[in-house]
Amino acid sequence: MIRGRFLLRRLYDWTLSLAARKSAEYWLAFIAFVESSVFLIPADVLYVPMAIARPERAYRYAIVATIFSVLGGIAGWLLGHYAYESLAKPVLEFYGKLDEFEELRLSSGIGFIILMLITSGLAHLPPIKVVTILSGVIGVDIWLFIISAIVARGARFLFLAWLLRRYGEPIRHFIEKRLGLIAALGAGALILLYLVVRYAF
Repeated sequence: MIRGRFLLRRLYDWTLSLAARKSAEYWLAFIAFVESSVFLIPADVLYVPMAIARPERAYRYAIVATIFSVLGGIAGWLLGHYAYESLAKPVLEFYGKLDEFEELRLSSGIGFIILMLITSGLAHLPPIKVVTILSGVIGVDIWLFIISAIVARGARFLFLAWLLRRYGEPIRHFIEKRLGLIAALGAGALILLYLVVRYAF
């Protein structure tokens, strides 16, 4: 457990260090892509310091992150649809997400998966890679999946861009410590509302 946390922290620090490189925008595209299918650290870790350092590029970075996050989501969908047993399952097992995945797989309909795609895109609840792979496994229509991913991921990154352009460095602590919690609570409320409507009426 301690070793796992240490490795996670090293991975987090490595991702954060990429923001200082001249190739940071390419790394942002890469991290946004792999986050949606196999990587553990969210692209926000790289996006936020990049946007603070170059606020005039905040929206450009948001668009890059959105495009490659959606492309990564499509890769996750393909992974789940065509290579679950051979590739996707070992990835989920490696991150300790397999049990959570199997529970969702057995209990979720397409409507609930789309809702989770939106909440995971906005607040990483549940982790986006779990939902993209699950969407492929149960056969969510690929175009519906893409549109939902664009809306959710685009809304998150563009909102971050707006916050950082408007408030700059002072808002960084709020984003890192509290925005995720607020977004998670909002996502949880959406999921709860869906369950109430589905099972109570």
